[in-house]
Amino acid sequence: MNDRFLRACRREPVDRTPVWFMRQAGRYMAEYRALRAKHTLLDLCHTPELSLQVTMQPVNALPVDAAILFADILLPLEPMGASFEFAAGEGPVIHEPIRSRAQIDALRVCDPHEGLGYVLESLKLIRRELNGRVPLIGFAGAPFTLASYLVEGGKSAHFVKTKTLMYREPEAWHALMEKLSTVVAKYLVAQVAAGAQAVQLFDSWVGALSPQDYVTYVQPHVARILAEVTTCGVPVIHFGTGTATLLEHQRDAGGTVIGVDWRTPLAPAWDRLGNGVAVQGNLDPVLLLGPRDVMLRQATDILTSVKGREGHIFNLGHGILPETPVDNVRALADLVHSLTERA
Repeated sequence: MNDRFLRACRREPVDRTPVWFMRQAGRYMAEYRALRAKHTLLDLCHTPELSLQVTMQPVNALPVDAAILFADILLPLEPMGASFEFAAGEGPVIHEPIRSRAQIDALRVCDPHEGLGYVLESLKLIRRELNGRVPLIGFAGAPFTLASYLVEGGKSAHFVKTKTLMYREPEAWHALMEKLSTVVAKYLVAQVAAGAQAVQLFDSWVGALSPQDYVTYVQPHVARILAEVTTCGVPVIHFGTGTATLLEHQRDAGGTVIGVDWRTPLAPAWDRLGNGVAVQGNLDPVLLLGPRDVMLRQATDILTSVKGREGHIFNLGHGILPETPVDNVRALADLVHSLTERA
């Protein structure tokens, strides 16, 4: 098996720096667009055979060193009692945003084997199909990011409603975070049991918080999740965007690997984090739109900056954008492998 991704997560020697991409399955691939022409996004997530197809598309087309489950971070909200849809051009829309403590109390702490069994079945199918080619990564959304969708009702620029609840009603806030943390921890543990060989916790919007607010309102809940999942014995990637001021707090919350976005140079970020963790990152996804020579030059700079340090997993600072040419993704993966080949 190509296990360089898992070895890098454990900060062990590798023959080349491993590379995979967040959102490596998605709209930039013609094969994905063909499926989406026939099925909704939720249909793809809810149907294990379709999730398998989408997950395998980049593995079959690109020289990536890991597969990541095709799903969506919001899926646990459905069995908790918070229905949503993906509105065309708007992204996710929560049907009944959280506006009261009574709504928080009404949220169910669901069993992943019941409400999310289709995701676990997808993982089993994918693991069987991979047959050892590359490791399989599972994932879940972190509680702050999930809470922000629940409270805002969808995407947000300033998270005004979320922060207002956090500041004005801290008891209600922590009750919401407690429920979300319980569900996410159980969900990730179940993913490992179903075949995930590593998992990533996505805290996509946590960069909206100050360090003090992160420590007060988020870190204890994230730490609880990561502690529970780490006992499963697989690598755990802790990722957020806009986290330049939060990196040490993220490290303290836990995780085998800390994800770094493009706003923070990788080598200084790793120096701040210390030698106890592996690091994933951190090219700006917009660079993949071209010109290709600029993309390759900046990727080379990242690789040069860490000088083959054990524990580097090459990735973007966030997900691949829909407009990205597939050939640029392939060229980037090839560059990483060729520049980092060890004797």
